[in-house]
Amino acid sequence: MISVLLLLGLLVAAFVGFNIGGSSTGVAFGPAVGSRTVSKFWAAALMTGFALLGGATVGTRVVETMGGRIVPSEQFTLAASVGVLFFVGLALLVSNLFGVPASTSMTAVGAIAGLGVATDTIQWAVMGRIVSWWLVAPVLAFWICAVIGRYLYPHVTARVTLEDPETEGRTTRELIGTVLVVAIGCYMAFSAGASNVANAVAPLVGSGQLGLYQGVLLAGGTIGLGAFTIARRTLDTVGNDLTDLPLTAALIVEVVSATIITLLSAAGIPASLAVSATMCIVGLGWGRATRTVTLSDATAEVVAGKRPEIAASGAALAANEHAGDEAGPVPSIGEETPEQVGASDLFDPATTGRVVMLWILTPTISAVASFLLFRFVTLT
Repeated sequence: MISVLLLLGLLVAAFVGFNIGGSSTGVAFGPAVGSRTVSKFWAAALMTGFALLGGATVGTRVVETMGGRIVPSEQFTLAASVGVLFFVGLALLVSNLFGVPASTSMTAVGAIAGLGVATDTIQWAVMGRIVSWWLVAPVLAFWICAVIGRYLYPHVTARVTLEDPETEGRTTRELIGTVLVVAIGCYMAFSAGASNVANAVAPLVGSGQLGLYQGVLLAGGTIGLGAFTIARRTLDTVGNDLTDLPLTAALIVEVVSATIITLLSAAGIPASLAVSATMCIVGLGWGRATRTVTLSDATAEVVAGKRPEIAASGAALAANEHAGDEAGPVPSIGEETPEQVGASDLFDPATTGRVVMLWILTPTISAVASFLLFRFVTLT
């Protein structure tokens, strides 16, 4: 007979998975739904299938890391597992109240680390490796997309502009665009499942209350439930909000961020898809904006104590989205003026600051609260 405590643990895990499905579906299939390439129903169905696939393959390594390598698995008593999952669910609630997607992976690791420090069982080498990648991954995401934005993005948009299917005929170009949008959404869903399944069930798997694949099925199923229900609103939000971020740029961001997170998940590193995606957007816009100056001119101006004049990064992404339809060859680096590239900002400094603050705050609160709980309360 199932105990009340185990039932509570399963409910909390289901709550975490449900919220992951609600937020991740919008990130993965917002461009596809916003461009009316797929319906919300098929977005949810694809999200469910590929999140399960990601969790059952690459994601098992993240479950193993979070369920027994940050702290020994014997520390995950049933009560301790419920406590850790409670803090993850609390972080999701706080982030939703502030309207900012929390880094569920970072928050879950923070709660587990708090348990480890309180019981003096934390594996600092493993924790150090995870935190190191938390610092490296956003920087890597920024610079990969900055290089793409500076050297490749204008050429891509001049040749492969992705349009709303309703504004274009059934051409080969439109068909290719449709396939790309759906395929990249599926890839993003796979990556989300690989990185997030562990956040919902790793403590219960570590405690031995759930088998590895039982946990994956529970997490994947509740992610799917969230995809079919509350994700309908996030799909509307993300699809509409992407008007400031061209579809081509959005798909580049998804490919780069999903690749980084999938590779980290394969190495057993829990990492944030939201953080990587945000840094990809910033890097892509910044790289595109820097095309107004050559490296030699920029270096000369810096040496002379001047600030190189570049375009605002947000407008830079949209400036040449349709260049292939209306213009000739893409101008060389240094030939465009800031006015030609764009003149408005995509990124609101106040909003960006609030997002970054909560990304730091939620795992910190989770770790401190977890430490205090397990330090002063005996959970058996």
